[in-house]
Amino acid sequence: MANFDLIVIGAGPGGYVCAIRAAQLGLKVACVEGRDTLGGTCLNVGCIPSKALLHATHQLHEAQENFPKMGLSVGKPKADWSKMLAYKDDVIAQNTKGIEFLFKKNKVTWLKGWASIPAAGQVKVGDEVHEAKHIVIASGSEPASLPGVTVDEKVIVTSTGALALEKLPKKMVVIGGGVIGLEMGSVYARLGAEVTVIEYLDRLIPGNDNEIAKTFQRILKKQGMEFILGAAVQSAEVKKNKASVMYKLRKDDSEHSIEADCVLLATGRKPYTDGLGLEALGVALSKRGQIETDKSYTTSVKGIYAIGDAIDGPMLAHKAEDEGMAMAEILAGQAGHVNYGVIPGVIYTTPEVASVGETEETLKEAGRAYKVGKFSFMGNGRAKAVFQGEGFVKLLADAETDRLLGAHIIGPMAGDLIHEICVAMEFGAAAEDLARTCHAHPTFSEAVREAALACGDGAIHA
Repeated sequence: MANFDLIVIGAGPGGYVCAIRAAQLGLKVACVEGRDTLGGTCLNVGCIPSKALLHATHQLHEAQENFPKMGLSVGKPKADWSKMLAYKDDVIAQNTKGIEFLFKKNKVTWLKGWASIPAAGQVKVGDEVHEAKHIVIASGSEPASLPGVTVDEKVIVTSTGALALEKLPKKMVVIGGGVIGLEMGSVYARLGAEVTVIEYLDRLIPGNDNEIAKTFQRILKKQGMEFILGAAVQSAEVKKNKASVMYKLRKDDSEHSIEADCVLLATGRKPYTDGLGLEALGVALSKRGQIETDKSYTTSVKGIYAIGDAIDGPMLAHKAEDEGMAMAEILAGQAGHVNYGVIPGVIYTTPEVASVGETEETLKEAGRAYKVGKFSFMGNGRAKAVFQGEGFVKLLADAETDRLLGAHIIGPMAGDLIHEICVAMEFGAAAEDLARTCHAHPTFSEAVREAALACGDGAIHA
């Protein structure tokens, strides 16, 4: 048995960041992880491997569609699926080994195995019980299930199975029009599959700006993806390695079916807390299975805390990382803090979609007066040069103070461009502050400045 100042349960983005930061601040730290590798869902079967496949298939698209336009002749490109998977696995290995190195560098003890909490101040891993002044639960999340749909990770898969299919499907049905479904759907669409997305709501990417969602759907449709909106999936069955998906249109209750070689269930995620013994401890959970915490991430049991996907809020790796940092600082006697109003969200398709802060819909609902500055990437020389002129930047600012309230981007490098606006919002900047900041030419970021100018007297290149 070993005694620690802090034991973190889970080595995903929230857990490993919390552990490293706490060790940097002088605490004796251990981190429990049952996988063979560190990094959690994000590095092993989530963010990182999906971005590798998105990158590979984007390059394939460039070679197929845009190389000839630029005078580049390389013959007809084709995908070697097994090599693509090997590339993806190599990317995972590099990242997970990197965290192992960081643990050793910062003297974080890796307790290998699955954790349970027999009592406050104790964490059991295997047959050993370890004591700690503080316990942080960063156990992450798992794919949510859907009645009538049984996952086998071969024909009917979650995001985990979708990252390691044995062969490329000719037809794929994606259940869910959110981030995961559209990212993975676009991967297989570029690889030649006929991809159909079935979404319960009447729009894609719920929670995002509605104008962005409509533009996004139009662009993805041009790329070959099909959409069935306002449809409730009733069941998915496998017969002779083929799947049949039954769904009902909400507008008239009519029943329909669609056949596919593969079905991706992407209807969101739920907290993973199995086996921790939270109920016996008296740790309060919400109706959705999330661990309830106060502003300092303290649960209903003293000395036990929770962060990341296991608690309320968007299930984003960077949100968990920020909470991990704040948690470590709080335990070290500092003033850890997360600004939940400035957490960006990104969809890594081509084009990318990124957002932060308020949407027009949330501002209207709150009755707030605002102004909109918009600029199309068709007016951006760099974007047109790389065949990514579709999309736009939209800034939302307070009608009276000009203070930035939110931003929504669909276009090239949107996931990187959004951070200029995040920094501006963190410092309470006005749209005019962005407009008066010199931006290098030619860059995609000029579109952000132009949108800021549009909040005032008008964009230059519109």
